[in-house]
Parts: sequence; C-alpha cells; structure tokens
Amino acid sequence: MSYTAPLKDMLFTIEHLARIDQVAQMPGFEDAGLETAQAVLEECAKLNEGVIAPLNWEGDKYPSSFHDGKVTTTPGFKEAFKQYAEGGWQGLQHPADFGGQGLPKTIGAACGEILNSANMSFALCPLLTDGAIEALLTAGSDELKATYLEKLVSGQWTGTMNLTEPQAGSDLAAVRSRAEPQPDGTYKVFGTKIYITYGEHDMAENIVHLVLARATGAPEGVKGISLFVVPKFMVGKDGSLGARNDVHCVSIEHKMGIKASPTAVLQYGDHGGAVGYLVGQENRGLEYMFIMMNAARYAVGVQGIAIAERAYQKAVVYAKDRVQSRPVDGTLSAAAPIIHHPDVKRMLMTMRSVTEGCRAMAAVAAAAYDAAHHHPDADTRKQNAAFYEFLVPLVKGYSTEMSLEVTSLGVQVHGGM
Repeated sequence: MSYTAPLKDMLFTIEHLARIDQVAQMPGFEDAGLETAQAVLEECAKLNEGVIAPLNWEGDKYPSSFHDGKVTTTPGFKEAFKQYAEGGWQGLQHPADFGGQGLPKTIGAACGEILNSANMSFALCPLLTDGAIEALLTAGSDELKATYLEKLVSGQWTGTMNLTEPQAGSDLAAVRSRAEPQPDGTYKVFGTKIYITYGEHDMAENIVHLVLARATGAPEGVKGISLFVVPKFMVGKDGSLGARNDVHCVSIEHKMGIKASPTAVLQYGDHGGAVGYLVGQENRGLEYMFIMMNAARYAVGVQGIAIAERAYQKAVVYAKDRVQSRPVDGTLSAAAPIIHHPDVKRMLMTMRSVTEGCRAMAAVAAAAYDAAHHHPDADTRKQNAAFYEFLVPLVKGYSTEMSLEVTSLGVQVHGGM
C-alpha cells in the first residue's frame, strides 16, 4: 500500500499544542506561522508519497551492496536523494547563513516524521547529516564552518557520527582510535569504527566523518577523547575536492531491518594516517559528540512515531478489506470486514491514540527547542531549554517503546494472513 502523510493531525498538533503562532513571534521565525507550516508539510508529503515511499520496498528487495571498497545503494536512492537535496530539505531547519531555510524545529520535526514513515532506510542519511551540522555549528571553528557547513546544509555532502569500535561497544571510555598532531595543525587519525550509518555510499560527492579519537598524550577514560572532522575526500581552500583521504570502508552489515541503509565498518590510517581536523578543544570530544547524540535521540523518537504511523495505516487498510465472520455485537448479520469487530476496533484505536499522543509530545518538545534557541527573553530561553532536555529522553524512550507495541498490534490485525 502507499503511504499518506497524516497532515491533518500534524497541523492540529502544530497549531494547538506546539503553538506555532507563538513560535512565529520569535526573532527569525516571523514568516514561519501556520500557513507556512501547512505549505511546507504539503510539499514534503508530495515528495515522500510520490518519490521516496515507493523505494521502501525496493530497499528490502535490493539492499545496499558492498564490492571492492565501494557501496552501491538501492536503485533509485541516489536519484531520490538528489531531489531531496535540490528541494532544500536537508537545510530546512538550519541557518540561512549557511544556505539553510532557517525554519523552526516545530516544522522540521514533522517533516522528519513524514520522511521516516515513507522510508526509514533513506531517512537515516539526512538524520546523521543533521547531527554533524549541529555539532559543527556549536563547536566548529570559523574555518571548519566555512569549509563544510554550506555543502552539508545543501545536501551536496553528507555527514556521519563515528563512536563505536569493535572492543568498545557503547563504552566510549574504551575508545582506542588515536590522533597524532602534525606540524601544520592537522592530525593523523588511526583506528577502526563500526556501525557507521551511511559511512560509505554513492549518494553524495563527499562524506564528512565526525570521529572520536584520543590525541597523543590524552588521559585515559572519557576525559581523554577528542572530536575530529575527517573527510572522505580532502577539501581545497576553494572548496574543491582533492585526493581520497586515508579512510576506507572494509565491509557493511547484513541486517534484519532497514536493509537499504549501509552500516559500514570504517578503517582509518592503513596507508599513513587519515587527515583529521580538531573540533573545538582537545579532550572535549565527548561533550561535542553529545550534541549530535542528543539531536539523534530526538530524531530516533520521531522514527518510532513514524514507524507506528506506517503500521497503523497498513492495519487500517487491511482491516477494511479483510472479510471474516459476523461481528459479535450483532451489528451485522453477515460476514463483514474485520474493522467492524469490536476487538479489532480496540486494537486500531489503541494504535492511533498512542501514535498521536507521541506525535503531540514530540511537537511540544520541538517548540520548546525553538524557544530555547530563539526567544528574546533569557529566562524563557533557560526554562524552555530545561523543558526540552527533560522531554528528549521521553520522546526517544517512550516513542520507540510505543512503536514496538503498535507494530505488534498491526501484526495481530493482519492475523494469520
């Protein structure tokens, strides 16, 4: 079945709960009221319903493949990503100073849900790029911002987040990748990183890796971790691409789900060292990486909502079509579509209600983020920042747990078929 973006519910939530009218009163968001939100969401729905959603099944049938160090994505992904980038969707909520549209997260988050419902394998690439952009905006030097941000915001280049290593798992204190300082101010990076989403692909000209590593002489544990920008291709002073950097994909994972999204094992420094550029100060890498991780936490919560919505839509369509038995409440005297059976109604209403509740929570959190960054009053910014930080674990944790329950109910609706 096709995917239809739930625009009516999204716009209701944006208007009445996230209060887009109040967001539009903040400096920089004057043109981002309900009318703009509706126009943006309608265009987002067109692209996703018509171009990106049809590739979802293709991704299961023809996953990303790895051969001779190169990753080839699902047929159609490259062309769809070009449309996505050319439409300005990667830069939707990023600053106009770097080519973005500067729209509030309140609108951007709803577009993120649409994209993830349409095709989560595809959506993971923009998600990681968003995190890289936020980290550079917060901690990058003026030179790094000038070199990388415009191309990342435009979608011409994509970004990754490199934390995990074979021996470390999620214990970042055990990170062993090392970075040796060079006379010219750069670093030579060595090590292996695993589970790198879109760590190698053919959809963009360059990939900008944000890598956790230990600079020479750094203390043990998390206090000795620094963050580095390591581009796939070196970038000249004029912004042109140069030689291939010493970072290479050695394999991609074979996954049960999201098969079209290439999850890479990346090897740094096998041929003399990958050239890296320090982000911020040495030994503060984990602090900067948490900027990316917090952005990713919120986005993963939105993924849960998106998958729940897609499961609900599939279940409703099936329940309207599948004929089975007479309803036990006696409302019909002949066999009827199962949507008339009370317990099927209960399952569908449960699916819909918790999905809409989580969507509302995510929208309110997005509005708090916008106020935390753009409200003219300092105390209001502080209060909203605290509220957003409180909500992010709930958006991430509850929305993903909820999506497991909703998708399970979706399977029950489909029954033995």
